[in-house]
Amino acid sequence: MYKIAVVGDKDSIYGFASLGLGIFPCDDEDSASKTIKELAKNGYGVIYVTEELFELLGDEVEHFRNMPLPAIIPIPGVKGNTGIGMRNVSVSVEKAVGSDIIS
Repeated sequence: MYKIAVVGDKDSIYGFASLGLGIFPCDDEDSASKTIKELAKNGYGVIYVTEELFELLGDEVEHFRNMPLPAIIPIPGVKGNTGIGMRNVSVSVEKAVGSDIIS
């Protein structure tokens, strides 16, 4: 069974610990990139990343996009929703069906 992790600023992610998810506080691109690489090596199948960090990790996230695991999924942080999660869903749907059916 795969593990689930949440990466982001500590205020945004600590609540996920009560759900049994692994939490990994990171406030900058370098530490988040290293953390995601380690999580991918250590059996994490789903990695939630706060949208703020997700935007900084463009190349790192793109590296994993074409791999079966881990799934790296943006989530809103305490600072609010930037809309990047919905944009990613739209891109994925367009790839899968050949047309943007969400807009």
